[in-house]
Amino acid sequence: MSTGAVAGAGAGNGPVGVALVGAGNISAQYLNNLTRFPDVRVLGIADLDETRAVTAARAYGVPVAGGLDSVLTLPEVELVVNLTTPAAHAAVAAAALSAGKHVYGEKPLTLDPAEGEKILADAEARGLRVGNAPDTFLGAGIQSAIRAVDAGLIGTPVAAATVIQGPGPESWHPGPEFLYQRGAGPLFDIGPYYLTALVSLLGPMAKVAATARRARERRVIGSGPKAGTEFAVEVPTHVTALIEFASGAGAASTFSFDSPVARRMIEITGTDATLSVPDPNTFGGPLCIRAVGDEDWRELPVEGTQAGRGLGVLEMARAIRAGVPHRAAGTLALHVLEVMAAITESAREGAFRAVGSTADKAPVLPVDWDPFAATLV
Repeated sequence: MSTGAVAGAGAGNGPVGVALVGAGNISAQYLNNLTRFPDVRVLGIADLDETRAVTAARAYGVPVAGGLDSVLTLPEVELVVNLTTPAAHAAVAAAALSAGKHVYGEKPLTLDPAEGEKILADAEARGLRVGNAPDTFLGAGIQSAIRAVDAGLIGTPVAAATVIQGPGPESWHPGPEFLYQRGAGPLFDIGPYYLTALVSLLGPMAKVAATARRARERRVIGSGPKAGTEFAVEVPTHVTALIEFASGAGAASTFSFDSPVARRMIEITGTDATLSVPDPNTFGGPLCIRAVGDEDWRELPVEGTQAGRGLGVLEMARAIRAGVPHRAAGTLALHVLEVMAAITESAREGAFRAVGSTADKAPVLPVDWDPFAATLV
C-alpha cells in the first residue's frame, strides 16, 4: 500500500505551516525544536484542555490555541502533528486528513493494524501523506549504524539482540495511566524505537514468536499532583520476542517495565564483527564495533544531526516541498504496528505469527543534513 508518498509535491512554497494537537508531556520536546527549525512554522496548538493549549502557545509564541477545530480550519496549516494519547491517534489523524492536512503522529500509528490501514488508505485517496514517530532513527547514532552495516563493516548480518527494561514510567511520569492501557505498555510505547531501528538496519520482519506477562495488576503514581494514586494495569508489562527478518537474520528482544535494573541495548552480529548500536530512544552515540580477534570494543564515528524530536516532521515537510518520499513514513509505522500486533497474538496463542506487511529501508540522510539551515525559501 502506498501512503501518497509524493502527494503534495510542489504544493505551496516557503516554510511548511504546522499545527500540534496534544499539549501533554511530550509536546515541549517537539515545540523546542519545531519553533526553531526555519523550514516549518508552528501556527497552532490544540488540546482537549484548551487552557493547556493556550499556556503552551504563549510559552512558544504560537499564534493560535484552542480545540481541534481551531487549528484544522487554519488554511495556512499544511501538516498536523498528532501528539495525543494512543487511543486518540486514529480519530485525530482521520480528522486532519478530512480537513485536507498531511499528518505526522506519535507512536504507535494506531491501536491496531486495521485502523492503521484505514488511515493510510484514506491519505492515499486524498493525495495526502502520513508520517509517524519514532524519528530517532534519523539521528546521528542510528544513521551511522546503518551506514556501518550497509558498508559491510560487520560482514553479513546474522542476528540482533535488543533489551529495553526498567521499573516502569510511573516513578517519574505525572500521568502514567495511559502507558499501561491498550496501545502502550513496554511493547507499544518503547518497542517502536527498537523495532524501527531494527527494520532500518536489517530490513522488514517476516514472522515472530513471543511470551508475555503482567507482573502486577495495579501500580502507584510516584510523582506530581497524583503521587500515591493507584491505577489498573491493562497490558503485559514484560514481553520477550523472537523475530525472523525477510533477509533470514533473527533477533531476540525483551521489552519490560518489570525490572528494577534499567538497561537499554541493541547489538547486531555479523559474520565478521558485532556492532553495539546507540540507544534508539536517543539521537546520538556511542557506536562501537568488535571484530573477530579484537580484545575490546572500538568506537566508530557518529555523524549527522542530534537535534532531537521533530526531525521526522521537518524531514517530512522538506520532502513535501521537494515532491520526494519522506523517511519516517506511514508504511514503516504500519509495519512496526503489525509486528507488535503479531507479537501480542503470538504470546496469547503460543505459536509463531506471520507479519503480513513489509517496509522498505529508508535511504540514509546526508551527513551534512542540517535541520537549522533554511532550505525552503
